[in-house]
Amino acid sequence: MRNKAKKFTDMEKFRKILKEEGLKATPQRIAVHEAMMALTHASADSIAEYIAEHSSTEITVASVYNILEQLSSLKIYSFRLSSNNKKYYDIATFDHIHLYDSKSHEYKDILDEEAIRLVESHFKGKKFRGYKIDSIDIQLVAHPTRRAKIQG
Repeated sequence: MRNKAKKFTDMEKFRKILKEEGLKATPQRIAVHEAMMALTHASADSIAEYIAEHSSTEITVASVYNILEQLSSLKIYSFRLSSNNKKYYDIATFDHIHLYDSKSHEYKDILDEEAIRLVESHFKGKKFRGYKIDSIDIQLVAHPTRRAKIQG
């Protein structure tokens, strides 16, 4: 059940993977990946905004979305659907827990291997008629507390 994929933060590794998949390292793909490295969790809209502010690369939101879809199908990114019906892409494709802020629709990573192991061991060997578990995805849904609002 464990996903052994790594975080693709090294640009040379990213270029190598593109080449292995028969894809060119276009300025648009590079700009999207640079934005993902900076943002870690992002929608196509927020990536397009980031690129417009931080890069000279011209790219439409539709092109950003197409690149994100392509890269997530290659398992370079994963994605999540938020309660505001937006797709948020995640550069970290290894096993981790997400803390989802239901007010701002932001995701934060929680690295807790013990919790993941506990959940996986609990479900290991359990049968669900007509289903086979492919993976376990843990998401904690939260909202900011008064203290977080004051500190932020």
